[in-house]
Amino acid sequence: MGKPVVLGIESSCDETGAGIVRDGELLAHVVASSMDEHARYGGVVPEIAARAHLHAFNPVVRQALDQAGLRLNQLDAVAVTTGPGLSGALQVGLAGAKTLAYSAGVPLYGVHHLAGHVAADTLEHGPLPEPCVVLIVSGGHTSLLLVRDLVREPILHLGDTLDDAAGECFDKVARILGLPYPGGPAIDRAARDGDPEAVAFPRPLTRPGDDPYAFSFSGLKTAAARWVERHRVRGEELSVADGAAALQEAVADVLTRKALAACRAYDVRTLVVVGGVAANSRVRGLAEERCAAAGIELRVPPMTLCTDNGAMIAAVGDLLVRADAEPAPLNVSIDPSAPLEYASLTPLPSAPARAA
Repeated sequence: MGKPVVLGIESSCDETGAGIVRDGELLAHVVASSMDEHARYGGVVPEIAARAHLHAFNPVVRQALDQAGLRLNQLDAVAVTTGPGLSGALQVGLAGAKTLAYSAGVPLYGVHHLAGHVAADTLEHGPLPEPCVVLIVSGGHTSLLLVRDLVREPILHLGDTLDDAAGECFDKVARILGLPYPGGPAIDRAARDGDPEAVAFPRPLTRPGDDPYAFSFSGLKTAAARWVERHRVRGEELSVADGAAALQEAVADVLTRKALAACRAYDVRTLVVVGGVAANSRVRGLAEERCAAAGIELRVPPMTLCTDNGAMIAAVGDLLVRADAEPAPLNVSIDPSAPLEYASLTPLPSAPARAA
């Protein structure tokens, strides 16, 4: 028997993704985004997202199979995001994945969305070092993780966001500054012409005594809103570029400062930065600077694998198949608020979790 071929399906938010992976090699990567449909509302509308997934699902899967030069009956497994995410969007992806798995007569694996972001890096840089510190930064999640064997062992949360995630902060402040949705790329573009030291925005939870690995960006968002309001009340001209640059610098500073502290505390020599905000130029740049100074290897996926996609779900499925993981039961369902404990819905029986 040849190396297993795994199709991955992602539909947790506003991207319908299909990816195909074989033994760690990416064979196909197709994404259809409904972002333009949400932009007029300034954020993702769940009903629009679910409807967009219905329209995009079959074309995206067909295109992925064509890109890989494969037919449905040549698949060995199907992996699908079962949570967290928008309920209706997840339901569309799971229903489609179940149909494909049943039609092809292959097992189905339920995958945690955030584990997919972690696995995305393996498609570019190979197997994850054991252990490694992973910083997940996206529109809805900001977490610091200690990862050993991604598909066999529990994932240790060192710290998570207490309120707004980094990407959520970008989106909300972009709206305040009059920039378009999505806010992350808009902030990044505007910041190119700004001075990151023009505004003294706070660095939340970085004082002595604060939780060293927890994140909080709600206060930073409020500080930006007050800065804008002060200018408008006084009738002063507002430098959107300076505001964007200073905000971006504050977010990048907090993220990388805490990630490097975790690497030092746990004696880890590799930092992996994943998720949509990993595409931010200043987050990547400052992470490179600080990792180089600390002698820590930095791994960041290519830009196309940072945002939501099916390839990252296929990557987890590929690891699960190669580890002889138990497939998901036939009655597998979604979990829109699934905590990240294991990469799969049905964890592998493995050695007891090691102490941190």
